[in-house]
Amino acid sequence: MMTQDRRNGIIIGIFYIVAAASSIIAVVFYQSVLSEEWYMSAVNGFETKVLIGVLNDLLLVVSAVGTAIIMFPYLRHWNEHIALGYLCFRFMEAVFIAIGLVSILGLVQLSMHYEAGSIAGENLQATGFMLQSFHRWTFVLGPNLMLGINTMMYSYLLFRTGLVPKPLAIFGMVTAIMVFISGVLDMFGIVEPASAVKGLTALPVGVYEMSLAVWLIVKGFRRGRLRN
Repeated sequence: MMTQDRRNGIIIGIFYIVAAASSIIAVVFYQSVLSEEWYMSAVNGFETKVLIGVLNDLLLVVSAVGTAIIMFPYLRHWNEHIALGYLCFRFMEAVFIAIGLVSILGLVQLSMHYEAGSIAGENLQATGFMLQSFHRWTFVLGPNLMLGINTMMYSYLLFRTGLVPKPLAIFGMVTAIMVFISGVLDMFGIVEPASAVKGLTALPVGVYEMSLAVWLIVKGFRRGRLRN
């Protein structure tokens, strides 16, 4: 009979996989409203595609919150303060993603107004640029900086508790530093958002999450050194 811990491990693993898949789909489907001619999205028939991307971002938010809620009871046994910090920063990551999602919906709405001819052209570009900027900065703050902080926290606690193999937890801490640095470099304009350097520094955290997901689905949590 499957134990509650085993079920929780599988659920967390599934959440991580859903988060990875949905984030990739959202980025791909948002291209039309993040381009220079974003206002042509509705005219070119990309409205539905972008809204599917929005649904995937909603799945990403649910997955991020879900992993935090289910993992917190395991992490708090070693250090409740760090575990609570992880929970808060994971929630903050989800909040920034949700704000970016709203900016995408704003771009879609403006594109629909442009198609209907009900918005002044001189105000269109400035408003669209502002919404695109909102999305760009929420991406830097959420899936980069907040992700780096919360990944470091929970990976450290996984290392101390022994709930997963120590090399896997160490890999998580390394990738957390990398994705945080990636966000800082992007923030100060040292690297471009879509550059190869940005991708190479941010990608490893995704590899870590997928590795952790596979471990939890196949093996589950190990008997760690939990303390009350």
